[in-house]
Amino acid sequence: MDPQTLIALNRERTARKGCAVVTELSTGRDRLVRESEVIPGELGEAMAKAKRSGRAGVVEIEGASYFINVHMPPVRLVVIGAVHITQALAILASPLGMAMEVIDPRTAFATPERFAGVNLFADWPEQVLGAKPLDRWTALVALSHDPKIDDWPLMSALRCRCFYVGALGSRRTHQKRVERFTEAGFGEGELSRISAPVGLDIGASSPAEIALSILADIVAHQRKTDGGQEA
Repeated sequence: MDPQTLIALNRERTARKGCAVVTELSTGRDRLVRESEVIPGELGEAMAKAKRSGRAGVVEIEGASYFINVHMPPVRLVVIGAVHITQALAILASPLGMAMEVIDPRTAFATPERFAGVNLFADWPEQVLGAKPLDRWTALVALSHDPKIDDWPLMSALRCRCFYVGALGSRRTHQKRVERFTEAGFGEGELSRISAPVGLDIGASSPAEIALSILADIVAHQRKTDGGQEA
């Protein structure tokens, strides 16, 4: 790899930006393609597919061979609410390579004993996320079922264009949430991005099943995105 390409690649990875290195195999020449760049034609289509799958590979285009090596930031999973579902998420998220954080100002719930080995913050989301903002490669899941805790991070996730925004609650609860967010200035298109009730509809009932449905929904959204945006 060209040294300048490597420097640029490391810069993008440090900034949690998606990118890809495209190498023309016949010449060895490579170039970095940032997530904001639009590549036309078949090469662009091949790159978009590689980004969604997260897999590197060789493509043949007009008699030339290219190796596309994608570098997508790891999913940052931010969970609001240290509840039973969150405990199950902590177990299931790790094998999927998701870096999980749990935020809950209720110190009776947010205890190291309940979340051993998890990045746990017994503080208000405004404080935690103010110091470590969300980005497009973040999945935010609000599970506290308390608007005083959930609303701010959900609004922040919509503003930051997080690729996944989910919230626990019944359809009636979500309708009240939509009314509050509409009053706060959010439009119908933005509000439609909230997965609520959270998770895929698999008939889940136990905390572990609900956690499974949430992670499946997150992966589904992840594979449908290109550069942090809906494909």
